Amino acid sequence: MARQLMVDVITSLDGFGSAQGWPGLWGLGGPEYFAWLAQDGKQARTLLMGATTYRLFADFAATGEEDIDELTEVPKVVFSSTLREPLSWANSVLVAGDAVEEVRSMKKQGEGQLRTIGSATLCRSLLRAGLVDRYRVVVFPVVNGATGADRVYDGWPDVALELVESKTLDGRLQLLEYVPTVLDGPPST
Repeated sequence: MARQLMVDVITSLDGFGSAQGWPGLWGLGGPEYFAWLAQDGKQARTLLMGATTYRLFADFAATGEEDIDELTEVPKVVFSSTLREPLSWANSVLVAGDAVEEVRSMKKQGEGQLRTIGSATLCRSLLRAGLVDRYRVVVFPVVNGATGADRVYDGWPDVALELVESKTLDGRLQLLEYVPTVLDGPPST
């Protein structure tokens, strides 16, 4: 059986990945959400990321600014033409070649789930290539029309989403998991 690739995204209701002046997770991460993250983190997986996300998390690991010990232990594949080996964050492997072809190959071999973390450009390219098996989003109940940054869906293809799981965490966060299908254009009526 081929490995599965899941794209994970956190977003405001209006599709931003962060907002200027707001704390991480919009200050809304709660005990159920953090317990869900911890449980989810126990699954065997390999994290896929681009250079920008790698630099952010490697800095967290180096400074201790964020507690990411659990992520440090996980195997990570970093797709970048700008980074150079050796990578400083433990368990990280650099791939300078084509991310789509490398992930296509990774899906055919190895064990455990493949997951993205951040890396919007990488996620878009993997989705366009039809390599994403699951798309999971946690929607935070805020609208960041004035302060929003990192628009999640800019540059994405049209995608139909079949809902396969949903739950509410901490009475306010919506976790939605979909099977994505990239569309060639608007669906016909």
